[in-house]
Amino acid sequence: MKKLFTILALIASIFAVIFSVLPISNLAIFPAIAALIFGSIAYYLSKKAGHVKKIIPFTLLLTGAALVVTTYKSIFTKTEVVNTEVIEAKETKLEEASIEELEELDIELDETELEDISFE
Repeated sequence: MKKLFTILALIASIFAVIFSVLPISNLAIFPAIAALIFGSIAYYLSKKAGHVKKIIPFTLLLTGAALVVTTYKSIFTKTEVVNTEVIEAKETKLEEASIEELEELDIELDETELEDISFE
């Protein structure tokens, strides 16, 4: 059991570190919490057995570093949308261009084909 919780804690802490440096740093909280839980259980089981391996405090330290980076990024990073007018204008142009392309298409359908297309 001790090895299982140690491995789970290590994997979760690695995911927490990876998520904390990516732009989706807010998601690092979930693997960090899992790593803290698994690491605490592994530490308890190791302490109960009488010897604590160095990997368990390392995973807890790694998880703590990931939480510090995530907290720092959430406090000091501001998300701003500067100019949405350009995006909206581009979207309108693309929509008009696609409508023009559809109008240029010359599709001839018989009445029997229209009946097949109807949604009944």
